[in-house]
Amino acid sequence: MNYTFEFYRIRPGDKAHATLERIQQEASDLDAAMMKARSLFGSLDLPQKPDGVRILDEGGAEVFVWNPGGH
Repeated sequence: MNYTFEFYRIRPGDKAHATLERIQQEASDLDAAMMKARSLFGSLDLPQKPDGVRILDEGGAEVFVWNPGGH
């Protein structure tokens, strides 16, 4: 199944989200996609460090959100 990973920053004042990067990934299931997203979170070369990542399924529905800082 194809998933979209969206890495984002959170603005402190109003908690608005700004997407830094969108990446398409193939994974056998949601658990595998979650492992890939967490792995990429610390290894991607982005202009800013992301605050979190969300995963969208093939239909564009949000199926997982993770932010290690607990925002």
